[in-house]
Amino acid sequence: MTDNLPPAIQRCRTELEKLSARHLSRQLAKNAGIDFTSNDFLAFSQEESIRNVMREALDGGIVVGSGGSRLLRGNHPAHEALEHQAAELFGSEKALYFPTGYAANFALLTTLPRRGDLIVFDALSHASARDGLLASRVKNVKFRHNDIGAVEKIIGSWRKTNTSQTPWIYVESLYSMDGDRAPLSNLVDLCNRFDAMLIVDEAHATGVWGSQGQGFTEALGAHPNMVTMHTCGKALGTSGALVCAASEFIDMLIATSRTFIYSTAPPPMNALAVSQALRVLRAKPELRQQLHHRIDLANRLIDEELGMSGSGSQIVPVIIGAEQPTLEIARRVRANGFDVRAIRPPTVPPGTARLRLSITLHVSESDIKDLFACLRTELNGKS
Repeated sequence: MTDNLPPAIQRCRTELEKLSARHLSRQLAKNAGIDFTSNDFLAFSQEESIRNVMREALDGGIVVGSGGSRLLRGNHPAHEALEHQAAELFGSEKALYFPTGYAANFALLTTLPRRGDLIVFDALSHASARDGLLASRVKNVKFRHNDIGAVEKIIGSWRKTNTSQTPWIYVESLYSMDGDRAPLSNLVDLCNRFDAMLIVDEAHATGVWGSQGQGFTEALGAHPNMVTMHTCGKALGTSGALVCAASEFIDMLIATSRTFIYSTAPPPMNALAVSQALRVLRAKPELRQQLHHRIDLANRLIDEELGMSGSGSQIVPVIIGAEQPTLEIARRVRANGFDVRAIRPPTVPPGTARLRLSITLHVSESDIKDLFACLRTELNGKS
């Protein structure tokens, strides 16, 4: 029967078989066990006040879908209210709401840097940024993770023959697989020296870090040469992403970003949910305090129980190295009732396969202690 398959389908089948043989196939699975995997850090996906806002909006007759792009019929007062609120909270002139963080990163890197500019990006940058770089048609150079000296050398050399164009630096404030921070203050200094722009993806810091959950860029103050992106589907528990920047940059995204122009607008109800999430951030600082207690505990236990260094953040990698033992340990930990996933190349560098522990308010301190006791047992027994 396979001989009668269209060649394209047969090619896919062959490639899938090769992926399976290399243990690189992926399947969707039902959620089970205590949540040490999601990015719902503050458990806002279950926040009752957010649910109530959405119920009230439906009862009040709000449209279920936006009906078109923002530039057509899809613009709604809820979108604009959210953007004003976000700009005020995150300290920017304007904000723009995108359907996803992927779309926001792609739009930033394909719209704001222009031909003749330079983009330098951290080696551990997210796939959405990598795809934006591929489509940007702007020269880009990767630098070793968090290596300020490398950034300075790359831009300094380029500046000698490019005096009127703009260098752009792209980083994540908190990296999604290692849980470590970017040296933001040093990067701002470089931007000031070289008249450069800094794009900071705050995806994993928004809601968790900063005095009111504004992320790590809050400590830097307002900088016209900085653009920030805050996803809404992680600690904010909803969906979408907010780009915060100078008015000219936001207006340019609206006018020329194909990702924005040709995407159906997020449902207005989603914007209302994000607005409420931002209000809860300010009204309930105790939630961040509770989360930080759990973060501190997890980072202490990875040292005490496993003899590994902690990340200092809510993302705590347990690096095992080889892929097969990592997959097997993850399977056994899940069998003990903890939802822990194995992360392996190409998502992380070769030889650094790991368990990515995500600390959220879905788990108790007792859950964290039990998990690390389980990990100690399983790691001591690995082959």
